[in-house]
Amino acid sequence: MNAQTESLDREQPTVQSVQICEVSPRDGLQNEDVLLSTADKVELVQRAIRAGAQRIEATSFVHPKRVPQMADAEDVMAAVPRGNGISYAGLVVNQRGLDRALAANVDEINIVVVATDTFCQRNQGMSMQQSVENAHTLAEGARGAGISSTITIGAAFGCPFEGEVPIERLREVITRVVDAGADELALADTIGVAVPREITERMALARRLAGPEARLRLHLHDTRHTGVANAVAAVAAGVAVLDASIGGAGGCPFAPNATGNVATEDLVYLFDRSGIETGLDLAQLTAAADWLEGRLGKILPGALLRAGDFPGVLSA
Repeated sequence: MNAQTESLDREQPTVQSVQICEVSPRDGLQNEDVLLSTADKVELVQRAIRAGAQRIEATSFVHPKRVPQMADAEDVMAAVPRGNGISYAGLVVNQRGLDRALAANVDEINIVVVATDTFCQRNQGMSMQQSVENAHTLAEGARGAGISSTITIGAAFGCPFEGEVPIERLREVITRVVDAGADELALADTIGVAVPREITERMALARRLAGPEARLRLHLHDTRHTGVANAVAAVAAGVAVLDASIGGAGGCPFAPNATGNVATEDLVYLFDRSGIETGLDLAQLTAAADWLEGRLGKILPGALLRAGDFPGVLSA
């Protein structure tokens, strides 16, 4: 880490609240063998709302042959409860997806640009540079429609096909996407390889390139059980939005051995005990994780469902 990066890190204030974007209805389900019904997906959204979630990535507007778990995107969006400040996001990868998302009345879109060409080709069928150009077009379309947009840089910390992603490569990608004028910039640890030092370095780079007023977000996977530690590093670096998934469900269908997102309830326990506000209810989240396990027919990796909240005093 150079002196300039260290200076930037010192300048970042400690965040006393953090917003968690609940991604279980999209990223949590897209890699599962079990196809949940539309009713179950809506129930998952409702359970997230009862737990206090305000931002929910509800679905993905991609070709159903590529991600069959998201084939009912329009039906899900037609059935979710509206109002009460809830913002629903849909992931889009092309103009057709944007058109579908707008017709389904999403509140925001998430646009993915993968940092490496090999993964980008497998994920989106295009090169990184083509993906950047596509992101510019989609962000402009979102602006024209009056909704907000996030550009997420996938494989920002490592690639399953090319290995290490040099920080200079990430610098190149960030530089190219910030001109798109999206409302938020996110870095994604798509395959769960990052450690706190890299979170600190790369979020500082994103801050420097995107500007001091930019809204930064981090998408974490807990593949190697570094997700919670990485969340601590992110908040210390001034990141105000973290993605997480109830139960730790999730994974990428185009990344070998990709496992789930960091569990929402695990992060809420961490932040509750650290005096950092999330606005989320741990008991409701744990109940939702238990319900989702039953629907998926598998044990999810989140810790709180097994360990429980901080134990009370045992009577003699």
